[in-house]
Amino acid sequence: MKQKNILLTGGSGKLGKAIISSGVFPSIKAPSHKALDITDAVKVSRFFKTNKINVVIHAAAKARMAECEKDPIGALRVNIIGTSNLVSEILKSRRIIRFIYISTDGVYCGNKGNYSEASGLMPYNKYGWAKLGGECAVTLLPNHCIIRTSFFDPKKISFKDAARDMYSSKVDINCLVDALRVMVEKRYVGVVNIGSKKSSDYDKYKRYKPGIGSCRFKDIRKNLSFNIARDSSLDTKLWKRLKK
Repeated sequence: MKQKNILLTGGSGKLGKAIISSGVFPSIKAPSHKALDITDAVKVSRFFKTNKINVVIHAAAKARMAECEKDPIGALRVNIIGTSNLVSEILKSRRIIRFIYISTDGVYCGNKGNYSEASGLMPYNKYGWAKLGGECAVTLLPNHCIIRTSFFDPKKISFKDAARDMYSSKVDINCLVDALRVMVEKRYVGVVNIGSKKSSDYDKYKRYKPGIGSCRFKDIRKNLSFNIARDSSLDTKLWKRLKK
């Protein structure tokens, strides 16, 4: 891969740490929150003026659904305004910077599954709406790629039970890192779904945690104050073509 100066936001998060530890991007810059607070337009401007950036992988987000429900203003500040600050600075610079935005399968309805990039959008909770707001800003850039996905770390499955009637295309975090390597190099502009084959959460997780218990969707939903997807599985035909 030709060396590029890559800015990674959200380097302290799960995905950010996986990207850094993979060593896939040798010239990556992953500034701390203090060095680059994306909600502060002045700091964003200063960072871009003092650093030569060719690619942005925007993984920073307020991503916990429960936190977004309790603090929608915080979700707006980070996921929408923070993203908009990055986009605005790139537009002002008039530089063609490759911008990879990590979105979510939560922008789809979450009840029927097999969603393609052309499927209708109707987020089912505040996290999904905030990420969709970020997508709107990113589409203003001429060289953008919006990745709709959901991922998990096979080595860190902490919950005791998983639903056998709750479906998704969640992808191994390491596979997502490799997908990012591909999309940084590709010239594709637009939205792409990245995920694994549809399976129930129970079937997916028991491969990595054989002793995990089985439950039903209703058992998980009854303890939550916000909506979650029953079937967020993705049509990934486009991704399969792009990665060839």
